[in-house]
Amino acid sequence: MPLSSPATRVDPAVDPDTETTGDTPWQAVVWNDPVNLMSYVTYVLQKIFGYPEQKATALMLDVHHKGKAAVSSGDKDKIEGDVAKLHAAGLWATMQRT
Repeated sequence: MPLSSPATRVDPAVDPDTETTGDTPWQAVVWNDPVNLMSYVTYVLQKIFGYPEQKATALMLDVHHKGKAAVSSGDKDKIEGDVAKLHAAGLWATMQRT
């Protein structure tokens, strides 16, 4: 949450916490890396998200060819958990608002 200086006027009708976690969807993004095999990325996407092999392969190919792929979306808490699972599996992942 941004800090405001005494000279900065804050609109009381806007809740900063709501602004960052409200209805705005978030995405978990997997990035291409020089470490993980394509077959392993496909496997991880299947195990973490339950994707069928065809969808997991398509996402992995986006990561490989485009450098990244959005692999899940939802509220901020869900995506934080998804990114943590991807990190635990050794993948490079971040979260972003859509």
